[in-house]
This record gives sequence, structure tokens and C-alpha cells, in this order.
Amino acid sequence: MKFSLFFEMQLADPTRESERQIFHDSVEQAVLADRLGYHAVWAVEHHGLREYAHSSAPEVFLSFVAARTENVRVGHGVTLTAHRYNHPIRIAERVATLDILSNGRVNWGSGKSGTRTEQHAFETDIPALADQWLEAQRLIPRIWSEDVVEWKGDFFDIPPTQVVPKPVQSPHPPMFAACSTPSSSVQAGELGLGALNFSAGTQKKLTDRVRRYREAVASADPVGAAVTDHYACTPMSTVLEDDRRACEYGFRGAAYFWQSQMKYYGGEQRPTGPLHADAGPLAEEDLKRAMDERLAPDAPLTGVIGSPEICRRQIERFEEAGVDELILVMQMGTVPHEIVMESIRTFGEQVLPHFPDRT
Repeated sequence: MKFSLFFEMQLADPTRESERQIFHDSVEQAVLADRLGYHAVWAVEHHGLREYAHSSAPEVFLSFVAARTENVRVGHGVTLTAHRYNHPIRIAERVATLDILSNGRVNWGSGKSGTRTEQHAFETDIPALADQWLEAQRLIPRIWSEDVVEWKGDFFDIPPTQVVPKPVQSPHPPMFAACSTPSSSVQAGELGLGALNFSAGTQKKLTDRVRRYREAVASADPVGAAVTDHYACTPMSTVLEDDRRACEYGFRGAAYFWQSQMKYYGGEQRPTGPLHADAGPLAEEDLKRAMDERLAPDAPLTGVIGSPEICRRQIERFEEAGVDELILVMQMGTVPHEIVMESIRTFGEQVLPHFPDRT
């Protein structure tokens, strides 16, 4: 089992000053994770989602993190990979450059974006997004591996071109895909891609989803030169010595995270201005219910929240389901930076050592 951190750079009350601060705080959190032995730092690419994500240029943030760290991997989780967001040549160039500067520490994930805010802002051809994404998945590893690349497809028509630089990882950086549904996890497996999933559903459903992914990987027709057999989940997480204190911060943060996400992803609207998502503390009865349900057999596996002992038991359920990596969402809009730092340290010192990396 591997443990990493996930960065949306979420703000519950965005201002120019708080936005500036969240970037510096996120770098400090990533540096601490590196010192404590976390596996990776993953950053999203989102645009215009004001109360959900301010990480619109992850290639810059990850480069800054790579320069400040020694061992932690730097992951794109994900690059928006359809024609109007990012051209495949530019993606290949940026990822290869980061791979060189980080001495081969890049994981590269890709996705299409499910928000009308982003799809309309970039004037995308929405019905063609899935096909554009798939063609880019086949093209980018060719760019990394061929001295002169030539491509004529449905969406990209590239004359013979020498694209430089090339990545240092061989045959290329591990490739992943954003997976929002069970069918997209299966597709990722069929393409030989690692699966990046938000945590949802019971342990039984997660076990079945991982099983279907493994079956697909076993007979993959990989888009790249290597298969990435890796299933990751992104649970909300706050880990503190005091169980109730961890739950007060963690469940409040998780509730705000999901509410704000659904306001951008949950329909055809393109919200601007304040979302009016609830950033306040949970009612006592709601907090007690959340705490009581954490370890119930039929409870959704959506978080790693509580004391180190409780969190170890939660992680065991992910491990039993076959998950390879937990990409912990500790940076949530309502959780103060000092609490995130305390959580990273508590997890790193009291939880991480109980799950040695067996790869």
C-alpha cells in the first residue's frame, strides 16, 4: 500500500491573499510529506472552479515541489487531455521536462473534465471529448518514444516532427486515467492505464470494482509501451491524536469538499460567484453519526478520518479491497493549514509505518 497527498488547492472563502497563501501552504505540506516518506504528491488541473480548485497550472506547482524535495513522486492527477485544453505535443514536452528535472519522479494522469464551466470556457466539442482523449492517449507515448513522430488521426494531424525533450523514465512515465465510474475504471484497465478514483461506495462495491479493473488489465491492449497496473483512491483525510478533534475538522472539510464539487459537477449549470456551500461545523447529531458509521461493514469507504488507531482500521478495509494507493485529500477548503500539517505528520509517524510498501 502506498500513501500520497492530493492537492485541489481548495478555498472556502477565496480572496487574492488567501489564494496566494494556499500555494505556499501546499508547497510546505508537500515538503513535509517528502520528509516523512509519503509516496507521491498529486495535483489536479481545473479552471474556473473558484470554491473547488485553484490548481490551474499543476505543471508549475509540481516543478516547484520537485525542486524542494528529494524522493516524493510528482503526479499529474490529472492533465486535461482533449484538443482545446492542451495539445498532446505540449503535454509530452512539459511532462518530459518535469521528468528530467525531477530525476524520473513523474506520474502522468489524464482526463477530460466533467464540468460545463471548463468545457465551455475552452470551447470544446463536448460530444468528441472522449474520442479526443483516447487519441491523445495513443499519441503521447509515441511522442515520448520516437525520434521523429508523424501522426494522422481523426483529431490530430502532425507532420514529421522531432519533439524534444524525452523523459528519463523508461519506456516513459507511468500513465494513469481519471475514473469517475466503474466502466471508466474498466476502460483504463483495457488501455493499460493506472486508475485514479474518488473514494465512494461500500467495501463490497470497491472490491468488485478493483476486481473488474484487474481483469481488464490482465488482457490489456496498452496505449503506451508499458502497462500501469495500479488502482488508487482519493479519500478525504484528517488524522490527529484526538479522535473527536480529527472528526470535527475532517468531516466538516469532507462535507464542504463534496458540496462544492457537486455544485460544479452536478448539472448543466456554470456557477459563478459564491456557491453558498455550507462551510460551518457539523451539527452534533451529524458528527456523532459520521463517527459511529466509520467502521460499519456497509458504510461507504470515503474517508480516512480520526485517530491513528481508527485510521489504521479504515485503511485495512481499502487494503482488503485490493487498492494499491491512497491519495489522501488532507487539504480541504475549511481545514486550516496548521491542522493539515499536523495531520500529515501524525499520519506519517503513526499510520504509514504500519503499512510497509511491498512493491
